[in-house]
Amino acid sequence: MSETVAHKQFTAGHDEQSGTVTVSLESQWLRVKEQLRIAFDDAVYNSWFKPMAPVNLEQHTLVMAVPTRFIRDWLKSNYLDRILQYWQQENPTIQVVDLMVVSGFSASSSQEGDNAPEKARVDAAAQTGAKSAATSRYHAQTALPVGAGDVSDEIGAPLDTRFTFDSFVIGKSNELAYAAAQRVAESSTVNFNPLFLHGGVGLGKTHLMHAIAWHIREQNPERKVIYLSAEKFMYQFISALRYKDTMSFKQKFRSVDVLMIDDVQFIANKNSTQEEFFHTFNTLVDHNRQVIISADRSPSDLEGIEERIRSRLGWGLVADIHPTDYELRLGILQQKLESIGDVQIQPDVLEFLARRIASNVRELEGALNRLVAHTTLVGRAITIDVAQDVLQDLLRANDRRITLEDIQRKVADYYNIRLSDMMSARRARQGARPRQVAMYLAKLLTSKSLPDIGRGFGGRDHTTVMHAVKRIEELCQTDSVLEEDLLHLRRILEG
Repeated sequence: MSETVAHKQFTAGHDEQSGTVTVSLESQWLRVKEQLRIAFDDAVYNSWFKPMAPVNLEQHTLVMAVPTRFIRDWLKSNYLDRILQYWQQENPTIQVVDLMVVSGFSASSSQEGDNAPEKARVDAAAQTGAKSAATSRYHAQTALPVGAGDVSDEIGAPLDTRFTFDSFVIGKSNELAYAAAQRVAESSTVNFNPLFLHGGVGLGKTHLMHAIAWHIREQNPERKVIYLSAEKFMYQFISALRYKDTMSFKQKFRSVDVLMIDDVQFIANKNSTQEEFFHTFNTLVDHNRQVIISADRSPSDLEGIEERIRSRLGWGLVADIHPTDYELRLGILQQKLESIGDVQIQPDVLEFLARRIASNVRELEGALNRLVAHTTLVGRAITIDVAQDVLQDLLRANDRRITLEDIQRKVADYYNIRLSDMMSARRARQGARPRQVAMYLAKLLTSKSLPDIGRGFGGRDHTTVMHAVKRIEELCQTDSVLEEDLLHLRRILEG
């Protein structure tokens, strides 16, 4: 082989300490590979050692190229000592073996015989330029990202441009989840892992996950971020099994910086997918990569999910997104209307929607979109009467969802009193507070008027209902236990 400048740069050359001239790294690597082939079975050899190639030997440190960070991290954790041992048998001057991820150098390169090491060196030089072996060693030891690549575009789901932090309306029911999401998006270190967001349908979990992904991509475009649903994760795993390509699947998911999986409850009772999710989760957390999960309930309440997974999902920060209150729903409608532009809808109509559609934000925004479309296409001003006419099916569905009888029964069960105590005309102390709570929830969650609610509670006057609602609102400002009771009851009723 001719002694070109490039060749001299990437071969061991003359060792000044020993005064001997070493043979080329390529020849040494062929013998080291043979030792590895003998020591391990074909599956291990082909998966982990075959894709490697020597790049440079400098200051007793040998740098070797690997195609992905997943392979690099696995070799570091399991086989680096053995690789060093066999190298030292060939070249005693080698004291350290470092692994360098070279994008563009693939496992197929190793099928090119003696050209594979040369290709690895050319790829490494093109990728890193003047990057030193010390820098490569730093990346290998700390498992920091080397390049963004396009893996997230290959296996992730598209992000909705509407779902950003700026467009997220904050209220008491979601302020913890919002603050945690912002911290994860803005921090260069992992503060809590995983971040687990949970809440009912249409309360903003997916919005926050998209917002995190957008923020990271804008502020740190070199980081690999994957967002996808648990359903898509499962289907990609099934596809990998079908085409016997699980190694590629593992490399893609375990080499990212931020993995975001939405609606993890979908993999309940799917044992093989849970097994793969478990190992992917552990690998990422062990390498200090951020994991963000969402579900419709807390980790401890996920039925059909293995206990070992549920316990790990609760390791980090669990943030609950509670059902929206009237003020938050009104704020969401106002923000949504501003984003639409030059469409005028009177405040009393927005207030009507905020009171009548309490199920979830998606239905609330859908109702507003229908009203905007009506006034734009028909040219008719939107009043409360028009809104009732246009949205009659949606309003009926919300009315059916929660009835006055449902509220009375659930509240009585929750406070362990008889339903008759709540309905009685007597002012027994044991039924007074539960009755006020039930009246407050009836005003909040149903479309019934104050007189209708009063009649439903033993023929009471509407002023009694007004007093009960006002009293509960005042107590919520100072009584955290009552506030938690109300949130829990709402989740029961709206679930």
